[in-house]
Amino acid sequence: MNYKAFLIEAGKRMLHSGLTVETWGNISVRDPENGLIYLTPSGMPYDTLIEDDVVVMDADGNRVEGERKPTIEYAMHLGIMKKRPDVGAVIHTHPIYSQVFALLHEPIPPVIDEAAQILGGPVNVTEYAFPGSPEMAQNAIDTLGGGAACLLANHGAVCAGKDMDAAFRVCTVLEMTAQIYYMARCIGTPQPIERDKIDYMKEFVSKSYGQGK
Repeated sequence: MNYKAFLIEAGKRMLHSGLTVETWGNISVRDPENGLIYLTPSGMPYDTLIEDDVVVMDADGNRVEGERKPTIEYAMHLGIMKKRPDVGAVIHTHPIYSQVFALLHEPIPPVIDEAAQILGGPVNVTEYAFPGSPEMAQNAIDTLGGGAACLLANHGAVCAGKDMDAAFRVCTVLEMTAQIYYMARCIGTPQPIERDKIDYMKEFVSKSYGQGK
């Protein structure tokens, strides 16, 4: 598989899905055969990227291919993948409604079925740290834990999945949940789904929902 071309298309998908603007946000994908991690470059428009712009690193952060500066959040991507062997793709986005709660330093609770199934629980917020700093990377790694997403305080969101499609699904469900939660709070007090029901729905989706299960 051509992971460089794959990553470039993912960058365009993120941009044109409204999950970020301009050059902000960043994406990584891991080749499961050799463990190499492909990263978007720092500060370059997603619509103009070519394969030579993609940076390839090993799990320890050693550059394997590419001459560009990697995303300033590369330590966050590498750290998540090092801690989470189940994660094959990480997407850092700047979606509007998710950022509202990142600014409030408030978690987004699982108030809709899709959030229970895909996010698996509250999406928590990191402590604030400067973008690209080791502190921000560690805060994201710790706050994400074994979950699917976390919010970066005053900054954006980080979503993880077993592959790129799964990571994008997390991004989409997170932003939809944030928007619905925001709107519901304008009217009243939304009621999160109980933990036992979340666990049931997560298991149902993984084992029974869809074809071939």
